[in-house]
Amino acid sequence: MTPFFLQFTEEKLGQAEKTELDAHFENLLARADCTKNWTEKILRQTEVLLQPNPSARVEEFLYEKLDRKVPSRVTNSELLAQYMTEAANDFGPGTPYGKTLVKVGETQRHLGAAERDFIHCASLNFLSPLRNFLEGDWRTIAKERRILQNRRLDLDACKARLRKAKAAEAKAACEGDAVPDFQETRPRNFVLSASAAALWSDEVEKAEHELRLAQTEFDRQAEVTRLLLEGISSTHVNHLRCLHEFVESQTNYYAQCYQYMLDLQKQLGSSKGEIFSGTFVGNADSTSPPAAASSAAAGGAAPLPAVPTIPVVPTLVGVPGAVAERVLNPSEVKPPASGTRKARVLYDYEAADSTELALLADEMITVYSLPGMDPDWLIGERGNQKGKVPVTYLELLS
Repeated sequence: MTPFFLQFTEEKLGQAEKTELDAHFENLLARADCTKNWTEKILRQTEVLLQPNPSARVEEFLYEKLDRKVPSRVTNSELLAQYMTEAANDFGPGTPYGKTLVKVGETQRHLGAAERDFIHCASLNFLSPLRNFLEGDWRTIAKERRILQNRRLDLDACKARLRKAKAAEAKAACEGDAVPDFQETRPRNFVLSASAAALWSDEVEKAEHELRLAQTEFDRQAEVTRLLLEGISSTHVNHLRCLHEFVESQTNYYAQCYQYMLDLQKQLGSSKGEIFSGTFVGNADSTSPPAAASSAAAGGAAPLPAVPTIPVVPTLVGVPGAVAERVLNPSEVKPPASGTRKARVLYDYEAADSTELALLADEMITVYSLPGMDPDWLIGERGNQKGKVPVTYLELLS
């Protein structure tokens, strides 16, 4: 067994002394190990966040290892947009359902494109630096640490050899200092002891020389490793910058998604009443012409001047809420005697028409509901201003 492996084995068995590194060096080693472990975990979980499908992640990993371009993959939102568009074509793009499918599908397509841009930016500005550290700098650090470990084992093996040589030399010197008995039948033992002491002296000199060489190699390798470990601070600074870029790209992505959905919500909110109104109210009006027009046609008399009347909310089976919301003019209604509540506005809202009330985030308004209204809407009042407001933009207070 070589001195290297003998030293390693005896250390594991607790039978040999070990050269300890200074506290600062040990702290650098612990910090490097901590950086490596957490970087691996953050990298893996970010990959899961960007690509939840494990099969797709394995495919991308294989393409990357083979140094081939990863094929473009359709996002889930883009696939949903495709299905909605195809469904709208089958149902009829001019029908209310088909029109809505087209609008929602277009928004889903924008969401998919935003997601694709976010994944690309996050991979380029965040994942790549983390992966480069693990596959580049960390491998270099690990390699130099293994060399340092070998140098340390060589150094301790030389120290153990020197201790043994000195112990043998001291023992031989003691035996050589004894007065020989020339009456002894075998006085040659004295001569052999003196010869052994000289041999062990040479062995000690050789061991000291090897120890000096081993110490020099160990010190040189320790300095190289120390410089690499101290570079972990620069790695943290670089990863901090990459983390800021990741947060910025994620913020832009969510802001885009919010804006797309907000625009879609406004489109659907403004067209919902029109859809139901055109489907039911328009049909009802077409089958019952105004009384004035009928009488004029029948008797030939001039039409009477218009007389202000109280707005009437027609009650139709199946869609009372939708029709009531569209036909009812909020500016002409009065709040109920009871049932009004205060509400805090959560987000800015731009009124789609004159029947709606524009909102500003964090302002306080009074809200109430009227019989037959869509439950997703309330009547809101701010001073002399009045109009419909979406419930989802409000925090109702007791």
